[in-house]
Amino acid sequence: MADTLESDPRPLGLARVLSIQAHANRLANRRLQAALAGLSTSDLHARRISFFPTLIGTLNHLLAVDRYYIAALHGDADMEQQYRRYAPHDELAPYAAAQDASDNKLIAFCDKLDDASANAVVRMDRGEGKSQSDLACLVLEHLFMHQTHHRGQVHAMLAGTQVAPPQLDEFIMRADEPFRVMDMSGLGWTEREVYG
Repeated sequence: MADTLESDPRPLGLARVLSIQAHANRLANRRLQAALAGLSTSDLHARRISFFPTLIGTLNHLLAVDRYYIAALHGDADMEQQYRRYAPHDELAPYAAAQDASDNKLIAFCDKLDDASANAVVRMDRGEGKSQSDLACLVLEHLFMHQTHHRGQVHAMLAGTQVAPPQLDEFIMRADEPFRVMDMSGLGWTEREVYG
């Protein structure tokens, strides 16, 4: 009989799930950044097949959009201007530092949620007098999907380099603890802190 990984059967509330997803986002970005560290600046800027045709271009798009939605979630009046003012990074180190700060801001936001605030209305300035509103939990789910979508593109582009694309999907289920223990430890997190 094969070994099985047992999960904690206790249910999780919406706010806890959103917090776990924010932590998983940070862990995936950390792993991806570690893989990208093995590339040269010219590798980061080399044209490749993808929606944004360079690794650094895709990473900058991810960060710019992260900042917009995080500003919206915080109710920043200048969310749209923040997006337009975003200055793309040319090198991995300053990009990674900015992404880490953004990820940590998202985690802090999600860690403060309760089920009521997860269902609060978020207003988003779309520029040119246009706006949009939705529930915080749905804005967050959209943001997590956007992050996963474009991280997947970076992952695919890495396959065309000398760097092996890292495993990015071992961060959500409680039973996957053995696969993320080093990443969690590297960030000073414990399973109890993240999963409750």
